[in-house]
Amino acid sequence: MAKRVRIEDRVEQRTQEIGEDLFGRLNSRSSSIFHGRWWEDRLMNWAMEDEAVKVQMFRFVDVLPMLRTHTSIAEHLDEYFEDVKSHLPWAARIGLDLSTNNSILSRALAYNARTNAARMARRFIAGENAGEVLKSVQQLRKNGLAFTLDLLGEAIISDVEADRYQQQYLDLIAGMSEQVDGWSEVAIIDHDHNGAIPRLNVSLKLSALDSQFSPIDHAGTRDRVLHRLRPILRAAQEHSAYVHFDMEQYDYKELTLDIFQHVLMEDEFREFADAGIVVQAYLEDAGEDLKRLLAWTKKRGTAITIRLVKGAYWDYETIRSEYRNWPCPVFRRKWQSDDSFEQHCRFLMKNYEWLRPALASHNLRSLAHGLAWAEEYKVPQRAVEVQMLYGMSDQQAQLFTERGHRVRVYTPFGELIPGMAYLVRRLLENTSNDSFLRQSFTEHVAVEKLLMKPSDHAVAEPPIEDEPAAGFQNEPLTDFSIEANRTAMQEALDFVRSEFGQTYPLVIDGKSSESRSTLSSRNPSDISDVIGHVAAASADQAADAVDAAHRAFPQWAAMETSNRCEYLELIAAEMRERRFELAAWICFEVGKPWAEADGDVAEAIDFCMYYAHEMRRLDEPQQCDFKGEENSYSYRPRGVAVVIAPWNFPLAILTGMTTAAIVTGNTVVMKPAEQSSVVGAKLMEIIRNAGVPDGVVNFLPGIGEDVGPELIASPDVDMVCFTGSQTVGLEINRVASDTDERQTSVRHVIAEMGGKNAIIVDADADLDEAVVGVMHSAFGYAGQKCSACSRVIVLEGAYDQFIERLIEATKSLKIGAAEDPSTKVGPVIDDDAKQRILAAIKTVDAEVGEEVALSIDTKTLDKQGTFVGPHIITGVDPDSNLAQDEIFGPVLSVMKVRNLDEAFTVANNTRYALTGGVYSRSPSTLKRARNEFEVGNLYLNREITGAIVQRQPFGGFRMSGIGTKAGGPDYLLQFMVPINVTENTMRRGFAPPPNDDA
Repeated sequence: MAKRVRIEDRVEQRTQEIGEDLFGRLNSRSSSIFHGRWWEDRLMNWAMEDEAVKVQMFRFVDVLPMLRTHTSIAEHLDEYFEDVKSHLPWAARIGLDLSTNNSILSRALAYNARTNAARMARRFIAGENAGEVLKSVQQLRKNGLAFTLDLLGEAIISDVEADRYQQQYLDLIAGMSEQVDGWSEVAIIDHDHNGAIPRLNVSLKLSALDSQFSPIDHAGTRDRVLHRLRPILRAAQEHSAYVHFDMEQYDYKELTLDIFQHVLMEDEFREFADAGIVVQAYLEDAGEDLKRLLAWTKKRGTAITIRLVKGAYWDYETIRSEYRNWPCPVFRRKWQSDDSFEQHCRFLMKNYEWLRPALASHNLRSLAHGLAWAEEYKVPQRAVEVQMLYGMSDQQAQLFTERGHRVRVYTPFGELIPGMAYLVRRLLENTSNDSFLRQSFTEHVAVEKLLMKPSDHAVAEPPIEDEPAAGFQNEPLTDFSIEANRTAMQEALDFVRSEFGQTYPLVIDGKSSESRSTLSSRNPSDISDVIGHVAAASADQAADAVDAAHRAFPQWAAMETSNRCEYLELIAAEMRERRFELAAWICFEVGKPWAEADGDVAEAIDFCMYYAHEMRRLDEPQQCDFKGEENSYSYRPRGVAVVIAPWNFPLAILTGMTTAAIVTGNTVVMKPAEQSSVVGAKLMEIIRNAGVPDGVVNFLPGIGEDVGPELIASPDVDMVCFTGSQTVGLEINRVASDTDERQTSVRHVIAEMGGKNAIIVDADADLDEAVVGVMHSAFGYAGQKCSACSRVIVLEGAYDQFIERLIEATKSLKIGAAEDPSTKVGPVIDDDAKQRILAAIKTVDAEVGEEVALSIDTKTLDKQGTFVGPHIITGVDPDSNLAQDEIFGPVLSVMKVRNLDEAFTVANNTRYALTGGVYSRSPSTLKRARNEFEVGNLYLNREITGAIVQRQPFGGFRMSGIGTKAGGPDYLLQFMVPINVTENTMRRGFAPPPNDDA
């Protein structure tokens, strides 16, 4: 009796047969995939052979669209390739050397660079206009290939741009359908196994239909996308066109799937069969996505198409997950993605009647395996589609056409210059070390290896398993793309609302104390909401708090450092357990939107854990020993610390200053800001729950003018930690420096006092990033961060385009209550702040060229809360009050400059030196920024807010700060005094060995 062959073995055998046939046909044609394109041929070869050249070439291609003069092109070429000139062909080296100081040669070099880059772009981009696109797709059809059109362009950052994207698809469907349908039939691509299929096929990205596309606002985003999506689907139905939904980064996946399923279950589109979606095989949960789609499709009753891809965001996903300390969603070995693709091919073939398979890959092994499963499950040949990218390995596409398969080419179109970003992605893909095209055509890897079963690579490349992280690790931000997290946040908001109106006492020496007056904390999003009533300390109670801290100090200072560190870790543990609740309190009390409030809690946890980690390090004395003498350098706490915190980071900053003080052995009088005293009370509750001894931390909310003088001038106070305005900070410093004869130490002041922060936008900046970065830095949390961008300095070469896009992007921001997940700009903290901000705006002087270019009206919200819409003011004089004074609200001053010299002069022209940023793709500009931009925290090509503990220790100098950086390796040193102990160990001519405990 014949031995039964396993189905997997049978399919693997057939895979090898199909693969060998494909390679045999391919090798008989040509050894090159470049079809004699001289420039591209050599550029691609250089890139494949030399990683350094590849990186610099792609960086240059990326920046080229913003280079408008021959001089700037020549300069960037020189900057990018200076360190790799020796790797280039001799002609390229000579050209770069001679063109640097020669106008005629630099013009020629610039012309050639732009021309050749455009030629490369046309290889991967089908055209810039309808005529070019029609010509390209006609040629594809002549070659027996179908197409799907994808519109390229700038990132969608405003409603105007989202409307334009929608209109372009409506025009595309209406304008091309009649012409395409009038062409002669090509049976192999115009029919599947059931009959005729649409000739016009388009692919779109849902994120491009909403400038505020955000998983945190799942329902709101879905509604806005559907508003623009439905007309496209109606047009597709009317004109018999097919619409495919592309997939993007992982945190958009659930939202994309939900929108796709939601709209196609609507009565209007439930029977629309000409639609499909991408599934990315490099995602570990791709199999679950397919099962979900199958069950949904059966419920819907109408089949869909699944474009199965490996995935195009691998680098982005791995980098982002590591940076955010989130689980990595993708397989981290190439063979795992290949293996996943093959497993999902089997699933699709088994269920082809519901999930029509479209296998998108250039890997012949992967495609051969998919076709082998199709044969095994007797899937009609026309029921399966092979998909490839425009401009990549045309010969491979022809192989499958000749075998009788329908091949569809993913065909991007649009302006070549904005499309450069797409070109860079294709070049990176084509030259990746793991690229099938590179291995098969350039490195000439043996066919047998290329056809290896992916899992056979596991021995040489076992799956990556992360080891437990050592040392301090940042608390991950909440991933609100996960439904459970959104639900938990909403439940926390509901719970906290039910807790409104309670009364919170002082806590002095472990005892709750009432006071003669109270502070009523109100919700700035809706001032009718009273968050709670907090006792307001008197001057006498302030003195009692200092006395309690003074008495608790000796025992606390004598405690083992490890025990003090454990208290901080207990505080952090309860914050994790109550994370959503604490974020909800922050939302309501100070008007922080969801993500900002969550970040506040995460930073508070980070301060606890980092300072505990750092104190253990600092607790080890530094020894400098010799035979006969031992020298030990260590630290002691200062004494009683007064912590005066701001309202804008009500938990993080209050926690950071307080825990830094207590972990170093000091005792604390903790005074929160009047506007955020309920959050302060919650922190005190957590400190008490951790078991911190009575008197070590004393909770003293109150009016600054009432208790401040008593706290700062007390002879028993050894240090003052303050974060707030420059005016108050300097007054604290002045009062603290006045020495009382009863003092036993000179008071130490740590003060962070704000900034007038600037971002420089260079002429070559990536405006997709620069506009969004400036907007978020200026208007995130309504501009109420000491790190917020209040000045943007734009070089004239980028000015017009930048300001136009900035204004439109800002108009698209949702202004509203902080607890609404769709809100991007919440209220300002109170009416005093609102009136102060509006008064500053009124100083705009048209006579000197200042103009309010954007003023977003908030009248519909004014009766509810204290709202001020974003304001953009252009033509601002660098020496004016608008450019010099900290406004602490959503007001952005814009200044146009001629060159970088002027930009750095303007940027440094304030009393402050806190944060600053530069958007530029010029290495020399970024180097100048490091050397010339006088700020404590400099951010290059990213927004200037959102410093993370340990990674970006935060603090400035000049009039921005007295002290070192919070969340940094030397911050705790400010809370201690260094002590050196020297011991003579020699007795009568004999000395033990150094560090000998005997």
